Amino acid sequence: MRIVQKFGGTSVADPERIRNVARKVKREVDAGHQLAVVVSAMAGTTNQLVKWTSELSKRPDPREYDVVVSTGEQITTGLLAIALQEMGVPARSWMSWQLPIRTDDAFSKARIEAIQAEAMLADMKKGVVAVVPGFQGITAEGRVTTLGRGGSDTSAVALAAALHADRCDIFTDVDGVYTADPRIVAKARKLDRITYEEMLESASQGAKVLQVRSVEMGMKHHVRIQVLSSFSDAPGTLIVDEDEIVEKALVSGITYSRDEAKITVVKVADRPGIAAGLFGPLAEALINVDMIVQNVSDDGKTDITFTVPKADMDRAVECLKGLKPKLGYEAIKADANVVKLSVIGVGMRSHAGVAQRMFKTLSDKGINIQVISTSEIKISVLIAEEYTELALRALHTVYGLDAE
Repeated sequence: MRIVQKFGGTSVADPERIRNVARKVKREVDAGHQLAVVVSAMAGTTNQLVKWTSELSKRPDPREYDVVVSTGEQITTGLLAIALQEMGVPARSWMSWQLPIRTDDAFSKARIEAIQAEAMLADMKKGVVAVVPGFQGITAEGRVTTLGRGGSDTSAVALAAALHADRCDIFTDVDGVYTADPRIVAKARKLDRITYEEMLESASQGAKVLQVRSVEMGMKHHVRIQVLSSFSDAPGTLIVDEDEIVEKALVSGITYSRDEAKITVVKVADRPGIAAGLFGPLAEALINVDMIVQNVSDDGKTDITFTVPKADMDRAVECLKGLKPKLGYEAIKADANVVKLSVIGVGMRSHAGVAQRMFKTLSDKGINIQVISTSEIKISVLIAEEYTELALRALHTVYGLDAE
């Protein structure tokens, strides 16, 4: 079996943890498997590198910025190769430029275009463990790029696709994917399997287990992904095609995101072009808009409510203030004390009444729904932040997700 393993920053935070990673890798090698290992920088290293660049320049050249922040992974790659060799496991490091891992030239948020892994694969077939830095690549012109925060997950899945690996194991500080955040919902249970679509919705709606781009890549290339813990030997959660799951649960999980802010533009004229005039400038300012609801009144005016990332709320309000002469609205209201709850499950496709059950449960608890959005396998609502825990636990119970 050919396996790609990925270990995050907490898993390789110090030499002892790197030895622990090496022991896990050795176990798979001893079982006769071919191994490639993708590593992140040691915990805290990337933050320190970013801090140093910001101390020297408020707006550093993005090409040089990537050169600096990519070095953390290079250190871990070499250290893990050394640790494996000390345990008698043949291993060598492969930098992104040695394969190479080709990306576009969007520095600090590059996307992988191709991986040429033939030489590395030949080495792996001889029993040599390949250790590769995550989070980075190289442009056609030979400049180092980074993939953005969480990019090591994407590196691992992309490498697994290039190697035609049987599985990509993502080792984290959690032991799998749960039906809800177990820190809030004590009865949350770990899932044995979840579909790519469900994991993609969960990741994009607030679950921090996997980076969205890595799940997208896994789904596109049909790479089976397993999420499991670096610190225990417990079985993890497999992320697979829908046809690998025989009995599809109505709801597989409930997620939440505290990173949302709500903005309402009050009493805008209800005429063609208003929405474009409002959301166009926000898009040009690179502010992502998520949930949108519009309420039209009898006087020909409309209230438009939408959500943006909480970090962008003040910038969005300033942008909208400049549009008042053009849009002629009455006021802008902004609220950062909201949370987005999402109920997710591929079983929704074939079952009616999922939304009604969610709305009734929240109503019974006296929780007001401010905004609603839906997709084929997801229902999201915006509620006041203080009701987060009550809502999560109530919904978890009503959809039959509580552990026995």
